[in-house]
Amino acid sequence: MAPLEIALVGAGNIGRRHLQAILPNPAYRAAAIADPTPAAEAFAREQGIPYFAAAERMLDEVRPDGAIVASPNQHHLAGGLACIERGVPVLVEKPLADSLADAFLLTEAAAQAGVPLLVGHHRRHNPILRKAAELIAGGAVGRVTAVACLWLSRKPDDYYEIAWRREPGGGPVLINAIHDIDAMRTLCGEIASVQAATADGARNLAVEDTAAAVLRFASGALGTLTLSDAVSAPWNWEWNSRENPFYPHEPLSSLFVTGTRGALTVPGLEHWWHEPGQGWGDPLKRQRVPVALGDSYVEQMRNFAAVIRGEEAPVVSGLEGARTLAATLAIKESAARGAAVALEELIADARRAAPKALAS
Repeated sequence: MAPLEIALVGAGNIGRRHLQAILPNPAYRAAAIADPTPAAEAFAREQGIPYFAAAERMLDEVRPDGAIVASPNQHHLAGGLACIERGVPVLVEKPLADSLADAFLLTEAAAQAGVPLLVGHHRRHNPILRKAAELIAGGAVGRVTAVACLWLSRKPDDYYEIAWRREPGGGPVLINAIHDIDAMRTLCGEIASVQAATADGARNLAVEDTAAAVLRFASGALGTLTLSDAVSAPWNWEWNSRENPFYPHEPLSSLFVTGTRGALTVPGLEHWWHEPGQGWGDPLKRQRVPVALGDSYVEQMRNFAAVIRGEEAPVVSGLEGARTLAATLAIKESAARGAAVALEELIADARRAAPKALAS
């Protein structure tokens, strides 16, 4: 079988992470890189990969089997549409777009064109999250009642020297919290409403540095999310999961799912439970659930290739990515309103706007 020709739109840190899953595997070939920056051009030349400044020209000349859009958030819409208009299956990095209307514009365009659209929520491919979902679905914690999630870390000051990260959409809600929102949706089901507050006092930039949210799930469960990228703390998926060797490892957990029969920590996969009839005066039993670690980007690429070949459905479809984006943007919307935001209303408004935008 001939290798699939995969093009890359955007060759920053995340784009290069995708390449690490493509280059060593003979089932794929890096067809080309499109990115207007001099650094990306130098990188492409160094790797021996054809280079283009513009995605449209690259797609027209190379005609790849699939493309990954890993450009800055505000360019996801244009990159995704360029692929869809040319019939090229596309995996768009999270967030699917920087507005919900644009996200549904992409999903509508893909549906109309019959072009596969996937979203890069790579944690759904991680064996740890998959095992946690399996345990919860199997009743390990009983009925999920409450979930708490932390993403607390400190980004170095030079992280924000890149201009787009200081602009709306570049803060930790859309960069980091969106992963945890997607993980909570994966484990606990749909989110019905969000009430939140954000703050920017630690850095005084145009984007938030801290946020706190209360989530109401459709099941009736409640959740909390506490987020900051301006604190020195070890409670975040990157440090706790060993998913990326760039980050130090601390054998802790950052997501805690509790239910009527037990509790589960993630990514630590510690299962706690009482025997029937026991309560707070009785010791809990504890078991660490073993799981073989794997590279979620490699598995994500495998799924993308299978979708291109018509062998599998997307693990994270465009519509799934849009729903996670809705719950994430609801944090900002609620903070601005000072009131809870119902997700179905947010989604309905965006869906109504998308076909009009597409027609224009």
